[in-house]
Amino acid sequence: MNQARRSRLNRRQFVRTTTAAVTAVTLVPRHVLGGPRFVPPSEKVNIALVGAGGQGRTNLRALFNEADAQVVAVCDPIASHNLDRFYYRGVAGRKPIKQEIEKHYSAKTPNHACAEYVDFRKLYEEKARDFDAVLCATPDHNHAQVVLPAMRMGKHVYCEKPLAHNIWEARLMARVARETGVATQMGNHGHSGEGLRAACEWIWDDAIGPVREVHAWSAATRWGTLLGGGRPPSEPTPAGVEWDLWLGPRDPRPYSSAYSPVTWRDFWDFGTAPIGDMACHNLDQAFMALDLRSPRTVEGTAVGEVDDYMAPAGAMYTYQFEGRGNLPPVRLVWYDGGLEPARPDELEDGMMLGGGRNGVLFIGDKGKMMCPGWAGEPTLLPLDLMDTYQRPEKTLRRVKGHHRDWLDACKGGEPAGANFEYGAALTELVLLGPVALRTRKKITWDSAAMKATNAPEADQFLKESQYRDGWKLA
Repeated sequence: MNQARRSRLNRRQFVRTTTAAVTAVTLVPRHVLGGPRFVPPSEKVNIALVGAGGQGRTNLRALFNEADAQVVAVCDPIASHNLDRFYYRGVAGRKPIKQEIEKHYSAKTPNHACAEYVDFRKLYEEKARDFDAVLCATPDHNHAQVVLPAMRMGKHVYCEKPLAHNIWEARLMARVARETGVATQMGNHGHSGEGLRAACEWIWDDAIGPVREVHAWSAATRWGTLLGGGRPPSEPTPAGVEWDLWLGPRDPRPYSSAYSPVTWRDFWDFGTAPIGDMACHNLDQAFMALDLRSPRTVEGTAVGEVDDYMAPAGAMYTYQFEGRGNLPPVRLVWYDGGLEPARPDELEDGMMLGGGRNGVLFIGDKGKMMCPGWAGEPTLLPLDLMDTYQRPEKTLRRVKGHHRDWLDACKGGEPAGANFEYGAALTELVLLGPVALRTRKKITWDSAAMKATNAPEADQFLKESQYRDGWKLA
């Protein structure tokens, strides 16, 4: 594959604009020098953190490692919650995260104050002049709600994966990013690593020949213990929880600890199933290397019954792609909840497939290639190929970290690798799996029309209707 094609697969034209934003931002010199989107290279990028749960805390600590990033505001409708029963551990929520922010920055800037908000809309209204960018780490159902107004104010945006809760939202977010010209990045952090670049360069170099089959997986399953399906029983709303704000665009319902923290991923109204949680990581290399933008058909099979309220504990999704330019048709299969592909014959005894619980396996005409999850570094199979293969020249841009890539884009550098043009397309591929699963059909996909041509009932999942008054998107 030539360099121009490689470039098309991982770049988008960076749209620059100096039109006035809805609200002017930060310091007067920035406005005078370059407009609301301009952050001088010599200055810090002031960031508002929206979503202070486990993933918000993870992103925050990554930003602490960047000398030119400064978090000046935190927003979350939950004051505090305990994460010890999840892999995050410890405590999170608005108040503990505010304390962590102030403690960190006060080491160099005594009395550093971090603004604290319950409602991101009020944060935007009252504090827009104080920040240049927004990092969104809310549950999936609020991503578009938080991100769209931020971009329209001229704020740079980093948003956790999957980019959106449905395909219409993902396309809208990509369009507004193009129109506003802000720097964007989706939180599939493996995209900034060496593994993604090596896997792409080796496949483009014909290391394993034409690829006709890809298998990717994650052991991710339901986070909670509510296994019977349907809505959980109601509970009194705890102190410090603004439940109506947490629900955002969703219809009102009683509070339940089955929803939060973290376990919201188990429910269709808020999360996007294990595939939505993990496939933006583990499918990233295949998506980029093989140009997997528009599948012809998609089919989903759940472990157990398909419930209308809860995502399954595990599922398998099969995507069929027609030929793309000089690339052959590809069958892509995703597995989660403990399901995995068959172990290749070339894998030696005692050798782990991919990364064990997460990974991707490429099957080519001349060999196979496997990578750990989160776009880890590739291994060729049989292993003799690793000894004899002459690595190609490194042609893809290397970066110094996922947040670093975004911060550099905020300061006028190249677009971040997982910008919303790329992130929305990857998210769309991922979310087509649950669409097929919930229709209980093998759907035929018309990307241009955003339609499952044989399943009109898919429309309700492609562009959801449950945006209550005051939360509708445009």
